[in-house]
Amino acid sequence: MSQEYVLSPARQLTDAEQALVWQKPSTHKASEEERRICAEVKRNWHRGEMKIANILLEGDAGSGKTQLAKALSANFGLPYTKVTCFADMDKSDIIGAILPVISSERLEKLEPADQAALKALYESDGFQSAAGVLTDALGIDPEQAAYKMKQLLKLAAENTDGEAVEYRFYPSEIVRAYQKGYVLEIQEPNVIRDAAVLMALNSALELDGSINLPTEIVRRHPDFIAVITTNRSYAGARPLNEALRDRVQHSEKMDLPTKEVMMERAMAKTGYRNERVLDILADTIIILDKTARANAIKGVAGMRSYFYWADAVAGGASVKQSLYPKVIYKITTDSEEIKLLEDALASHGLTASLEDIETQVKKNGILKS
Repeated sequence: MSQEYVLSPARQLTDAEQALVWQKPSTHKASEEERRICAEVKRNWHRGEMKIANILLEGDAGSGKTQLAKALSANFGLPYTKVTCFADMDKSDIIGAILPVISSERLEKLEPADQAALKALYESDGFQSAAGVLTDALGIDPEQAAYKMKQLLKLAAENTDGEAVEYRFYPSEIVRAYQKGYVLEIQEPNVIRDAAVLMALNSALELDGSINLPTEIVRRHPDFIAVITTNRSYAGARPLNEALRDRVQHSEKMDLPTKEVMMERAMAKTGYRNERVLDILADTIIILDKTARANAIKGVAGMRSYFYWADAVAGGASVKQSLYPKVIYKITTDSEEIKLLEDALASHGLTASLEDIETQVKKNGILKS
């Protein structure tokens, strides 16, 4: 890892924390946004109120927001973790939960799945959040883990009647990152319905902020960096809360990169190096993206679609036929909207270009890398 942007070179991470520092794969290519953020954060890191520690990445799905958040972990030399927000989040999902430890006799009487979940929590070493423990132990997603935690709280309370009970506090992933000084990606906070949850998050994101837990007051670690990632025009999403946006010191609008960068990343990701084909595929993605935006079509033609389409073509798939399942149907399956996209490709000469590639493949195998 380059030391250029490391923020706290004297800090000693534990082995478990070091394992959370993202390692850039060979396919990673630094973007202008990555370089700009790193330079700004590094420049202001010791400037008090001018410090940049809350970052907003806003853009379409597949525009590289999470990849960039992870790259910041690698560049800054800090552990990376994330929390995925959902509509029904409550304050316990922000803070954590107090769970009674029920006796082994009562535990054995519970359903096997509940036994497994509670045992996993009781045996956890505190390094993972409660949601993280349940996600790993039960193979469920974070939203299901939050719901399961609430069920377990009720279940444990019902099984402690008349007993002297020990209680344990399980911090959330947010608290763990906040207290220990990690890069925390907060995905889609604009879907949260409860204003009280957003208020708790807003307060925590103050540079000198704190979180009031049932057991203590946790102060913001000086190395803690919040990276808020939100999608534009995402179903169920609201505009980002103004108070939350106001606490951000640096924002980036995440769009498709330049065509040259798209091709470079596709070559690195897929190993496919036919520049003429990648050039036409990139032009197609760019026109589809612009057309979808102009016509308020909610789907996205992004980098993920480009990678998978290029990879399919590299594997011998038809350029035109694979365009639909790899790209167009990810944008929309509405017939009228598909017609708009097809007309845009035709008017820019891309339909003819794709057909030309198909013709040459049949003649001399031009798609071979």
